[in-house]
Amino acid sequence: MDIREEKGNIYIDKVIDFNIEQTLECGQCFHFERLDNMEYAVIAYGRLLHIKQEKDTLILYGKTKAEAENIWIPYFDLERDYGKIKSTLLKKDEKLKEAITEKYGVRILNQEFYETLISFIISQNKQIPHIKKIVFALSDTYGEPIGEIGGKTYYSFPTLERLGEVTEDNYRELKTGFRAPYLKCASDMLNSTLKEKEIRELSYDAAKEMLMQIKGVGEKVANCVLLFGLSHRNAFPVDVWIKRTMEAVYFDGADTSKEKIMEFARDRFGEYGGYAQQYLFFYGRDGGIGVTSKAKGQVGENK
Repeated sequence: MDIREEKGNIYIDKVIDFNIEQTLECGQCFHFERLDNMEYAVIAYGRLLHIKQEKDTLILYGKTKAEAENIWIPYFDLERDYGKIKSTLLKKDEKLKEAITEKYGVRILNQEFYETLISFIISQNKQIPHIKKIVFALSDTYGEPIGEIGGKTYYSFPTLERLGEVTEDNYRELKTGFRAPYLKCASDMLNSTLKEKEIRELSYDAAKEMLMQIKGVGEKVANCVLLFGLSHRNAFPVDVWIKRTMEAVYFDGADTSKEKIMEFARDRFGEYGGYAQQYLFFYGRDGGIGVTSKAKGQVGENK
């Protein structure tokens, strides 16, 4: 991977095992907008990024080398050796070959902890377009303007302090439905007892237990936060798509409990569980494995 600055833009060349569309559209984040083929507006860490991929080159428009190196390369996890990860997973399980081959360019984003928590509480039993709509509405209402692309103004995700001021009724006004009290509980805890520094120092099991003290946060949401917001790469979230995909690939299509699936994943994939989950989730969702196509796009947990 090489980085160069040219005419006010940053070019990252020789990027391998990465596809911007697959990485953003695989259901792990919701604060982005597709502008064109392989071109996106991405909002993260209070910043706006206009990014485009041309073969093995990423173009970061209007960015400095320092911001690319300190914010966006870590965010997209570009310095991690995904070739090694794929090789290790395939040695553990050749059944992953088709999923890894098809979704070769997925990387796990390093997202901001509290935004990941709020976003995945919103995601419960919702389809991706609706989740994104609410995340953008929350940002437009309580965030700050951070830039424009093509004449459109984009807003940051609200700060922790601003979230603390959002009431349950405010959340309901954003069409969050039954999730409003869950979001209010999470917002309050983030501003009081739930401190990122402390939760990052905990083991996977202890951190999951703490997250599940939040009203409405179950195993799936907790594992999504652990994987995407706290860097526990062994986390294996089980939602409707993973359940169906795992049943089809590993359990001869038999109805299998989420607990048994998580135990199987823990034994089979170990510390690489999160990577396996992303390949399988995206592959299963796009292929409609085990279901008719009418359910495609749903990432929420069926409670």
